[in-house]
Amino acid sequence: MKRVLGTALVLLSVLAVMALAVGCVGGRAKGVKSEGEQQAAAGDKLVFGSDTSYAPFEFSDVDGKLAGFDMEIIEAINETVGTDIEVVGYDFKGLVPALETAGIDGAISAMTITEERLQKVDFSMPYYLSLQSVAVQARNETIKSFDDLEGNKIGVQAGTTGEIEANKVPNARVIPYDTIDSGFMDLNNGAVDAIVCDFPVVAYYINQGNDGIKIAGDMQTSEHYGIAVPKQKPEVLKAVNDGLKIIKENGKYTEIYKKWFGVEPPEYLPGEPQS
Repeated sequence: MKRVLGTALVLLSVLAVMALAVGCVGGRAKGVKSEGEQQAAAGDKLVFGSDTSYAPFEFSDVDGKLAGFDMEIIEAINETVGTDIEVVGYDFKGLVPALETAGIDGAISAMTITEERLQKVDFSMPYYLSLQSVAVQARNETIKSFDDLEGNKIGVQAGTTGEIEANKVPNARVIPYDTIDSGFMDLNNGAVDAIVCDFPVVAYYINQGNDGIKIAGDMQTSEHYGIAVPKQKPEVLKAVNDGLKIIKENGKYTEIYKKWFGVEPPEYLPGEPQS
């Protein structure tokens, strides 16, 4: 009897240990991650969205491969911190909704950090300083600055800060496009009077031999781009920020910047501007 009782007690002890182990595993399955799991951004496959028709930041080269400043920044982050980020094409206006639901793990798409977007997604430290500009046909002598846009037809890319700026113009008809390439096409054929867009995008387009277009006068706003991440994925944000810090320190960021823009980057980038 004592032997049976002893055996029963041993079995109960084993079952209790097994139950505790199962309970711990179940707890992690419900969202309690171990220290190792918190670093999942390094080595896991991550999908980032990008509007891949926005040269020189993201576009398809002659071989159909993604190229551009943003694409090289992501490649450098992958190499530096061991992430495995794959970039897939997205309509720009669909990026923030996809991030809100964590349908994608991040977005790198020349996206300006704004207060409105910060309510919905998290951003990395700033990695690029941009300005808005006005593009018109080279023969246009009427529109010489942003102030001359009143009453004109203005093309913009939907969902961008260029659209926000254009909507401030009195009596203007603002025409949104899914891609800025479509806007440039309509500017060339006279379907719109001007384009409001990020300065480096307009400058790159002109430098590719499109000399029927020019930049008209002053540039509007000063904006910082950030890499956007769902609020549900702080480990991805940390990996991205760690990568940006390292490529700044080791000179890779400056190398990429000079390749695409021909000048040294502002001293603080990537990072917060000095107040």
